[in-house]
Amino acid sequence: MAKTLFILNDPPYGTERSFNALRLAGALAKREGQAVRVFLMGDAAACAKANQKVPPGYYNVELMLRGPAHRGVLIGVCGTCLDARGITEGELTEGCKRSTLEELTDWQEWAERTLVF
Repeated sequence: MAKTLFILNDPPYGTERSFNALRLAGALAKREGQAVRVFLMGDAAACAKANQKVPPGYYNVELMLRGPAHRGVLIGVCGTCLDARGITEGELTEGCKRSTLEELTDWQEWAERTLVF
């Protein structure tokens, strides 16, 4: 099984880096023989905030995280980054969990390849 770790750093909106990373992670997670993990840090921690409201026709990063999570993708969110942005664990969307740099280090060792956005 191929193992890929995605590390996202950019905010959910304003740039398309997190959007594109989640598109790729979601597409990869749908393929047979692929194991995917996603770690959100820095401004990307806001991607995991629940109850996002976006204009009609605009992509919703929260929903983009739920799809891979339902397919078994582990999604960790840097706890220090959450704290810095005033986001509590209870505000995280379904499928996302508060995580640590220590867990990211473990995931890095697990991964065969790492993509950073």
